[in-house]
Amino acid sequence: MATYLLTGSAGFVGARVAEMLLEGGHSVVGVDNMNTAYDVRVKEHRLEKLNQYAEFSFHKMDVADKEQVAQLGGGFQAVINLAARAGVRDSLADPWVYVDTNLNGTLNLLELCRTHEIPKFVLASTSGVYGAEAPLPTPETADTSAPLQPYAASKKAAEVMSHAYHYLYGIDVTVFRYFTVYGPAGRPDMVMFRYIQWLHEGRNLIVNGDGTQSRGFTYIDDIARGTIQGLEAVGYEIVNLGGHEVITINDLIKMLEDMIGRKAEVEFRPRHPADMLASWASVDKAGVLLGWEPSVNLLEGVGRMVEWYKQEREWARHVDTRT
Repeated sequence: MATYLLTGSAGFVGARVAEMLLEGGHSVVGVDNMNTAYDVRVKEHRLEKLNQYAEFSFHKMDVADKEQVAQLGGGFQAVINLAARAGVRDSLADPWVYVDTNLNGTLNLLELCRTHEIPKFVLASTSGVYGAEAPLPTPETADTSAPLQPYAASKKAAEVMSHAYHYLYGIDVTVFRYFTVYGPAGRPDMVMFRYIQWLHEGRNLIVNGDGTQSRGFTYIDDIARGTIQGLEAVGYEIVNLGGHEVITINDLIKMLEDMIGRKAEVEFRPRHPADMLASWASVDKAGVLLGWEPSVNLLEGVGRMVEWYKQEREWARHVDTRT
């Protein structure tokens, strides 16, 4: 079995990828700086589960720290870089930390691969690189030269840096552009966690815009499974991983109302200029290249997340879902 270096291991996608690898009999060395970009209690909850595995070890460190990354050494079959400073709007307030983590952190990890001849590098990118004028559903060939915020710009830069290291040093690279991931223990700064919490706790549901904006939501297990399939040798490839069902925010609220059994009080606010109006992935390439396709439909996935919240409500109700 293999040993993998997985950064962002306490993050939403990272924790589930780590769990699946461990369940498959592999060893995982996890890295995360446990930053406070969102309520750290959710990260601690994920990490607590991972620490139950004997083949999981953890380093609390920042991938932007070149010296610390270099000390991780070699012996890994692959580096899976899921560490990221995420959040579209927060990147407007502090773009420097996004460059530090998303670009400089990626560079440090690519250098680790080069120095120790680690043959495989997997990078998590974002659908945000497609900007405002993307065709729907969006293929990987769509223009990515006009990102709307520093977050997406920093991820595009990481993609390009990864290509340079593939070209110069022969590192095999799979770049995944994720589309709106949701599921149990999800990010509390994203709409699915917020609305489930707010409905359960009798708070108003805040909608930025008129609610007609749409997303192709992707269930966490599908994303994690696809990420692991990306460990195959591909040369250098960029691959979308996204949901096959698109829903407007207004229709999502109706779905949650029916599922939870409560009527929402909705507060509409102006749309943020950094937000995309629509996001919907073409995943044909993932099917052809990796044999991947999403398997969890939206109704089932949302139901699993609602049940998770009910089970964890004692602490999850207190999680900060700031607006």
